[in-house]
Amino acid sequence: ANHTTDMNVSHVFKCVGTCLQTPQLLNLFCAANMMNDSSNLVSYRENVAVIKFQGGEHCYYHGHVRGVQRSWAALSTCHGLQGMFSDGNFSYGIEPLHNISDQVSMQLKYSSISAFYIGLLKAVTPCIPLQVRRGPRTVQSETKYVELLVVNDYELFVQMRRSAPQTRNFAKAVVNMADAIYKEQLNTRIVLVAMETWSTQNMVSVGDDPLVTLRDFMKYRKENIKEKSDAAHLLSGRTFQSRSSGTAYIEGICTPTRGGGVNEYGNVGPMAITLCQSLGQNLGMMWNKDRATAGDCKCPDPWLGCIMEDTGYYLPRKFSRCSVEEYIQFLQQGGGSCLFNKPNKLLDPPECGNGFVEQGEECDCGSQVDCSRVGGACCKKCTLTHDAMCSNGLCCSRCKQRGVICRDAVNGCDVPETCTGDSSKCPHNVHKLDGYMCNSGLGRCYGGRCKTRDAQCQALWGHNAADRMCYEKLNIEGTERGSCGQDSSHSWIQCNKQDVLCGFLLCTNITAKPRYGDLNGEITSLTIYHQNKYLDCRGGHAVLEDGTDLGYVEDGTPCGPNMMCLDHRCLPVTTFNLSSCPGSSSSHICSDHGTCSNEVKCICDADYTGKDCSVYDPIPDPQPPDGPEKYKGSKHI
Repeated sequence: ANHTTDMNVSHVFKCVGTCLQTPQLLNLFCAANMMNDSSNLVSYRENVAVIKFQGGEHCYYHGHVRGVQRSWAALSTCHGLQGMFSDGNFSYGIEPLHNISDQVSMQLKYSSISAFYIGLLKAVTPCIPLQVRRGPRTVQSETKYVELLVVNDYELFVQMRRSAPQTRNFAKAVVNMADAIYKEQLNTRIVLVAMETWSTQNMVSVGDDPLVTLRDFMKYRKENIKEKSDAAHLLSGRTFQSRSSGTAYIEGICTPTRGGGVNEYGNVGPMAITLCQSLGQNLGMMWNKDRATAGDCKCPDPWLGCIMEDTGYYLPRKFSRCSVEEYIQFLQQGGGSCLFNKPNKLLDPPECGNGFVEQGEECDCGSQVDCSRVGGACCKKCTLTHDAMCSNGLCCSRCKQRGVICRDAVNGCDVPETCTGDSSKCPHNVHKLDGYMCNSGLGRCYGGRCKTRDAQCQALWGHNAADRMCYEKLNIEGTERGSCGQDSSHSWIQCNKQDVLCGFLLCTNITAKPRYGDLNGEITSLTIYHQNKYLDCRGGHAVLEDGTDLGYVEDGTPCGPNMMCLDHRCLPVTTFNLSSCPGSSSSHICSDHGTCSNEVKCICDADYTGKDCSVYDPIPDPQPPDGPEKYKGSKHI
C-alpha cells in the first residue's frame, strides 16, 4: 500500500472590491469521498464517445475556519483553488481566475455573487483521506453512505472548454461541497463511485422540462450504465424551464429506476446546493413550501434560508428541522437500506489511510487523526500490531461477540444484524423479503416498509382509510374521483372488481390540502349509507414535483387474504417469491429458524447457522476476558 507523507500546501489569493477586515486561516483535512482520477477510459455507445474516469490524486478537502465555531469549508486544489467556506455568518465561493497559470492569484466570490477577500489558505494536515466511523445501532448515529454516480452532459463539457479533466474536476468539486454539507448535518457521506462525461453529444435529450429529462436519463442509466450506485445524477451545462434548479424522484434512493436526479448549470457553489436538494428528494425530503405545515418548519438560518427552499441572492447551507426529521423518518420506516453499507469497491489504487482494507493491508483505521480516536493501538501503517486480529469496526469494540446485535432493526420489516464472531465489521444491511406480515398482521412488508392503507392515509391526510365499500363504489367508475390510474393517453382506467383496493386511495374526514405535494383538482367526497351506517369516502390527487401521484394505494399494500397490490392490480403473495430462500416451502421459511432477506438469503436465528438455518450451533456463554479483551482470536479496543 502507498503511504502518504506529511505535507503543507499554501495558497495566497487576492481580492477585488469589498473585503473582510482580517485574513482567515482554514484548517483542512483531505476528504475520503472521492474516486481517483489518474486515467480516463473512453468507450463508444452508438458511435458517441463516453469518457469514464479512474485513478489519480487526492486534492479535495473539508475543514473549518480556525477558531470560528459553526464554520465549515469544502475546497479543491486540483487545478487551481476553488470551493466554498463559511465563517458562520456568510458563505464565500472561491474560483480560479481565468488565464492565470501559476495558480497563485485566486478570485474569491461572496455567496456566488460579488465580494472579494485577501487571505491565506493553508492545508495543515497531510492529504490522507479521512474515514468517518459508524456509530452504533441507530439510524441517526450510524454513518450513512450515498454511493453516487455522476454523468456530465455535453453542454457541461462545452462549458468546461471541452476539457475532460476540467469537467471531471468541476464535478468532483461540486460533489465534495455537497458531501461536506451532508457530513456536517446529516451524518451522511456522499461517495463518488463512478463518473462519465458525454464528450461528443448527449446520450439522451436534455430539454427544457427537467421531468422529461429525468425520465429519459433514468432509462439510460438502467439500460447502459453497469456500475452499481445508490443514486445517479446528471450534471447539466444548461438551465431548465422550472421553478427549481433540479429535480429528482422522491424517496428513490437505492432503486435503479428512481434513484436519480438532474441538476442545472451554475458555479460550483450553486450547483452543489442544487445537488444537495435533488439528493434530499431521493432521501425523502420535501420542498419546505410543499408541506401543509410549512409555516411550522423553522429554518435555523432566516437570513440565508434553508437548502430545501428556493435559493436567491445568498446560498443556503442548512437543512431545516423538518427536512432532517423527514430524512430520519424515511430511514426509520425502512427506506434507504443501501445507505448503511460502506462502499467496498474503490476506483483508487490501494492506499494506506483511506479507511478501507485493501490488497496488501491487514487493517486501515483511516487518517492519522481518525486512528488517534480508535484503532491506532492495533493498527500501525496498515499492519496489525502484535497479537491484534482487528483494529476497528462495530464488532471490534467492548467485546461484542457472535450473536450480539450491532445494528438494530428499524421497524417490523427490517432484520437486526449481529456480529459473526470472526469479523470486526457489522454484516451487510438487509431487510425482510417482500410479503412478510407486519403491524400485527394488518400490513405487508414491501421494500423494507410496512404497507397499509391506514398508514398511507394517516401520512398523507392525517386520517384513517375509508371502508372497503367506498373503494368498490368509486374505483370502478374510471373517473378523476375513482380509478386505477391513467393510460398513455391520460384517460382514466376503470378498476376491475378484484383490484379496487389497489386503485385511488380513499380516506375519511379529509378537508384540507395534503401534507405533501400539490392538490390536483378537487377533493373527492361521497357519503354512502351501508348496513345501517353512513360511510365517509374522500380522496385527492396529491402530486409531487417528480410527477408521482400520492393519491393511489401504494405497491405492496394488502388487498385481501394472501394478496398484495402491484401496479394497481391485486396479486397473490406467491407472485413476490416469499418462499424462495433455502430451506423454505409454502409453510416453512429458512427451516423455521430464520428470516428470508431481500437478497433471498436466510438470516438465521441465534444458535442456528447454515444456508438454510438447519444447523444447530449454540452460542457459548461469554467468558470474562483474560488480559486484553479477546473472542475467537479477535482483539477489541
